[in-house]
Amino acid sequence: MNLKIKEICELLNVSEKTVYRWIQANKIPFYKINSQYRFNKAEINEWILKNNMPVTEQILDLKTTENPVSIYNLICQGGIYYNIQGITLMEVFRNFISIMNLPEEINPQNLLSTLMEREELMPTSMGNGIAFPHPRSPIITDLKQESISVVFIDKPINYFSVDESSLHTLFIILSANPKRHLEILSKLSFTCQDSLFLKLLQDRSDKNLILDCIQNKENEWNKRRRGNLV
Repeated sequence: MNLKIKEICELLNVSEKTVYRWIQANKIPFYKINSQYRFNKAEINEWILKNNMPVTEQILDLKTTENPVSIYNLICQGGIYYNIQGITLMEVFRNFISIMNLPEEINPQNLLSTLMEREELMPTSMGNGIAFPHPRSPIITDLKQESISVVFIDKPINYFSVDESSLHTLFIILSANPKRHLEILSKLSFTCQDSLFLKLLQDRSDKNLILDCIQNKENEWNKRRRGNLV
């Protein structure tokens, strides 16, 4: 638990009164340790993205890496799946995991457990019928095994959502470390703010159309980053 109330105020540029109000309403992820409120930096970063706050390098502590994240490549690795059945999120996870191409060292039941553990801690629904499920802590270490799987649920399910929308699309993320995980979340969040991309998801469009749109948005993201670095 590496952040205090004061640091949250500075990070988000809000007053202590506002942070305490969020705590009382359970609107922000927090922990109470020896009567003191503490916050996990990774969870706060996810919360920032989930609530569509401005994405900046200062907030996310993102820096250019030797192996920058490519959403396009990660989805090509993970695949796009249609009509995965289930009336609960656990059933959808179980049915998807049974057909996904997992690295040999990952136990399917363990992946299911880690995905559900994360959802029970704080749902990953991002609104617009989309969620970004992922293990709470990375379960792989090799960058070559990172992936994003796009999962279209057979019939939308009712699930916790910031905008009360039914869940129809999952982006299941397997990342190698917290830094890369946050970069993945940032780029996915940026992409999912695009109206054309949202329409493609709602229509369950052909995978090539989806991948083309992702590649275009990723190019836009890269131009935006280069502009911020000038």
